[in-house]
Amino acid sequence: MEETLETSSGLKVIVMGASAGGIDALIQVMKELPARTPAAILIVQHSRSSQSPSRLAEVLARKANMRVCMAEEGMRIEKGLVCLAPPGKHLKVNDRILHLDLSNLVRHVRPSVDVLFTSAAKEFGANTIGVILTGNGKDGAQGCIAIKAQGGITIAQTPASSLFSQMPEAAIAAKAVDHVLPLEKIKDKLLELVGYQEESSFIEKEGTILSPFRKGGDDN
Repeated sequence: MEETLETSSGLKVIVMGASAGGIDALIQVMKELPARTPAAILIVQHSRSSQSPSRLAEVLARKANMRVCMAEEGMRIEKGLVCLAPPGKHLKVNDRILHLDLSNLVRHVRPSVDVLFTSAAKEFGANTIGVILTGNGKDGAQGCIAIKAQGGITIAQTPASSLFSQMPEAAIAAKAVDHVLPLEKIKDKLLELVGYQEESSFIEKEGTILSPFRKGGDDN
């Protein structure tokens, strides 16, 4: 039986969090999502350094079908667009606009998965899907609780398929996960949840990185 978000209307948002081992996991998920995935995607990947620009956006852009960008202050999110938190800055969303801040570390990290997930849950409510991938620590567990409290749906990578299992295990232990899936199954569940319908006549375009960011767009 198919499962979809029980919402009346509005932009669906997928928020993803990862730490150690996360780049390969993110690539595996993102390269399988169609360009016309009817959701916006926001990603926090913990980074060791805030001094040098992350290359993850460029890497994902080469692999993904969806459009990819590094989040900047004031960007407007829209479906079909993937935005990544820059190193050293928390990523939040308000009124579909991205905001970056240098507030205190949360669970010893910045950007924090908890910060993004909690912000998205407050903004999009039941239209929010949270995904916890491989990583050390407990970042993301409280964010999953926040998403579920607003009627959203959460997914965790199976600890057995995670290179580092602490983050998925923490979210599962908090009883804040609806679906525990091996990495290769996460894409299918996401497409089911956002109500993706394949169009046989549509030819997927290659992933692109947006710089500078294109304002506006179809985000309903």
